[in-house]
Formats: sequence, C-alpha cells, structure tokens
Amino acid sequence: MRLTVQDVIQRLAEPTAGWEGLAQQDQNVDGLLAGTPDTFVRGIAVTFCASHDVIQRALELDANLLITHEGIYYSHRIQASAELIGDPVYKAKQELIHSSGIVIYRHHDAPHRYSPDIITHSLVTALDWEAYVISAMSTSTIVLLPEALPVAVIANLIKKKLHLPYLRYIGDHQSLCRRIGITVGYRGGGTHAIPLFQDEGVELLMIGEGPEWETPEYVGDSIAQGIGKVLFLLGHAVSEEPGMAAIARGLQDDFPDVSVHYIPSGYSIQVV
Repeated sequence: MRLTVQDVIQRLAEPTAGWEGLAQQDQNVDGLLAGTPDTFVRGIAVTFCASHDVIQRALELDANLLITHEGIYYSHRIQASAELIGDPVYKAKQELIHSSGIVIYRHHDAPHRYSPDIITHSLVTALDWEAYVISAMSTSTIVLLPEALPVAVIANLIKKKLHLPYLRYIGDHQSLCRRIGITVGYRGGGTHAIPLFQDEGVELLMIGEGPEWETPEYVGDSIAQGIGKVLFLLGHAVSEEPGMAAIARGLQDDFPDVSVHYIPSGYSIQVV
C-alpha cells in the first residue's frame, strides 16, 4: 500500500513513543500549507524553516513532502499577509512551491504539546544533559549539573555540542553556574523567562530568542546590582533544530520504505 501525505500527517498527530499527548488547543497553526493530503509520498524532508533554499534542497533529494516547524511566508499565524501580495520575494517562493508540486506541512504545535515537549527535550538530549534534568515543565526545563562550572566552560560545551560558530551571552564568563534553565523558540520574553530566575532559582538561563529589551535588560540590571545572573541567547533556529531532527529520525523508523531527510535551516544571520 502506497504512503500518502495523510498517512504521514496522521502519524505526526500521534504521540511519539515515550511521550504523552496533551489536549489540543483552539488556535493551532499545524496543517497543510501547500499541496493535498491524498498525494503519494516519494520522499520526506524535515526542517526547522522551509526557506527557499531548503525547498530547493528537498526537491533535489526527490522529497515531495516537506515538514516544517515554522511557516513559509514570514509570519507565525498568517499564511500570506496583504503586504506580501505583489512582493517579488514572496512571488518567487510561491512560484517555486506551485511549479514543483511539493507538499508542505507545518508541524509546530503538536511537538510542543507533548509531555515532555519534544523540541525542548531534544535540545537537552543534544547537550547530553538528560541525566541532569530535575524539572521538565510544559514550556521550560531545569537541569542541575553535577558541579558548578564557569560560564566560559559551559558556553564552550554548548558551542561544541550544537556546532555553533558563536554564542551570545550576558554575564560574567568566570562566574560559576550549576542550576540552568532551558527554554526554546520564542519563549525568551520577560513574562515567561524572568520568573525562572526567581521561581526556579536558575543561575543561568538559556533561551532561543525574545525581545532584547526584556530578559536581556533584566539580566543586565542584575549584573549592575551585583546579583550576577547569566543569559545565553542561542537563537530561535538553534534551539529548535535538534527537535526537528529527532522528528525526522522518528519518521524514518515509522516509514522505513521511504527516504526521510533532515535538512538544517542554517544560519541566515551572519556575524561580520
């Protein structure tokens, strides 16, 4: 029996082994962004963000189903805003998608709603910190390292494990930290992130991204006051890439007769 896009979607809607599914919420951004569910699947590609380049690479791999964590037209909830209509970048990407016939499915909310959150858990796994988890909450995880380490040592470990050319941080690179908070994606805003310092007692907080005038300014003020909190800013994609890679591996196990490829989104923001 040939595999259809709907078969893959159905599998993605089910909790992966070892995870418990949570109740669905009203506003769910998951769903088909291009193509139809009855399309037969030749190959599958999984990515964090379906950029123009990623779509081209998926087509080169003969993957006609692309599973992306983020949207394709530069907005979390809007498929294509009115401002984009007529924009040459939007039009070129739309033409690539339509002319190729590639099917694109957004898989964002479901993995975040498993318990534990697959995206956060996979980042913890990529850092080899699973044994140090003391609390796995719905939107953050707390780890307690066996011993306190200098910030510079922790930063180098993260860079090595995640293959990062650089890591942005705020804090004293010589200070010692043991209790670390981890939150991925856009969960670095002040309302969500700042209470982790007080409520969970974290000494170092690792975030994906968030408004730079919120949590980073709070940490900066703590340093000026001699309290000395530490913040690592991984970047949105860096914090969630391990989770999408894990989803790709799970799909390959589920559908061994179809080639499943993980395509890293890469770093579009460079340092000069």
